[in-house]
Amino acid sequence: MEIPQILHKHIDACAKHVFQDLIPNWVNYGLTDQGYSRESLTIDWQPNLVGRIRLLTQCRQLFTLSYASEMGAIQGYDKQIDTLFTFIIQRYYIDGRWIFSLNDDLSIKDTQSDAYALAFVLLAFSHYYRLTRNNEALRYIELTHAFIEQHMRHPKGGVFESYPCEVKQRRQNPHMHLLEGYVAAYQATNDTKYIANIIELCDLAHNAFVDTKSKTLREFFQDDFALDANDGTLVEPGHHFEWVWLLYQTHTITRREQDLKLAEELWLTAIEHGLAENGGVYNSISGDTLQPIDSEKRIWPITEYLKACCVMALPAAEKNVRLEEALSFIRNHYFIDDGRWIEYLDGHNNSKGYPLPGTTGYHIFLGLAEVLKWQDSQI
Repeated sequence: MEIPQILHKHIDACAKHVFQDLIPNWVNYGLTDQGYSRESLTIDWQPNLVGRIRLLTQCRQLFTLSYASEMGAIQGYDKQIDTLFTFIIQRYYIDGRWIFSLNDDLSIKDTQSDAYALAFVLLAFSHYYRLTRNNEALRYIELTHAFIEQHMRHPKGGVFESYPCEVKQRRQNPHMHLLEGYVAAYQATNDTKYIANIIELCDLAHNAFVDTKSKTLREFFQDDFALDANDGTLVEPGHHFEWVWLLYQTHTITRREQDLKLAEELWLTAIEHGLAENGGVYNSISGDTLQPIDSEKRIWPITEYLKACCVMALPAAEKNVRLEEALSFIRNHYFIDDGRWIEYLDGHNNSKGYPLPGTTGYHIFLGLAEVLKWQDSQI
């Protein structure tokens, strides 16, 4: 079945928004003379100081610029990409490990090593290596992996969320992104040792994160992965869709059919209970009642929905409709002129007036990149 022209039109318009406007404008206004990315910009592309500059933000920007260049979607940013990579390793890698954040004046703020941020070191440096073949990136991927293995392993499975290690509420989210990082590391290096990490993290989804009765992915846990007493019912449909996409990526490496079965279960729960009648994806629902907890809508969940739509084995007509409706919603409710976007909608699809985070471009870019990959596969 051919892709409908209206869907081609939406894809082309979104590609223009991201590659001709959003990314160039972030480079122009969001990257500083020192080479790092600002943490946030106002809606009119002005600096929005928030009191910290995170490793996470720098890695998401490095990933986006590297992968978009690797795709051939953008050109001419080699200097900015190399400068950003150098800034990251010079400013955030201290005494044999990664720190969490700097102050606005670039002095050190938070020296904790954060598992969520380390996941994005793996992801960003893998794509930077694929673009540049700079062996320094491989060295830091290996150092990051070794640090996680030696210092952040939790005795009851998974990882501690930070180092120095503290006993506190545990989350599935850092583990999900570590899975993404290890998939990228394997794809960049073909080093089979990362397959063990991939399988282990998928097993955590099966055995700890997903409630088998409700087929919901839970977010917050106690030390032993029992549900957190206060937040254990919370479910984020966007993370359902993110896991769907990731489990399809891991299947290309491990060929574990049980992971595709889990992906289908997560997909079915999320499309039945996570999509709002007036469009978009709820921020959160209850895993017990499957009713919305937070009916407002950040932009990132619908970009994860795009990724899941692209990989799920759906009838062609259904896939076309889902992608068309989602891209239309993004264009009409999130994208505004000059590459800007609405970060946060209320339940009635009105803007909540948020600034532009430096971390969101990663979601927007990767959602569209998967749509473009799917579009090319249909030719």
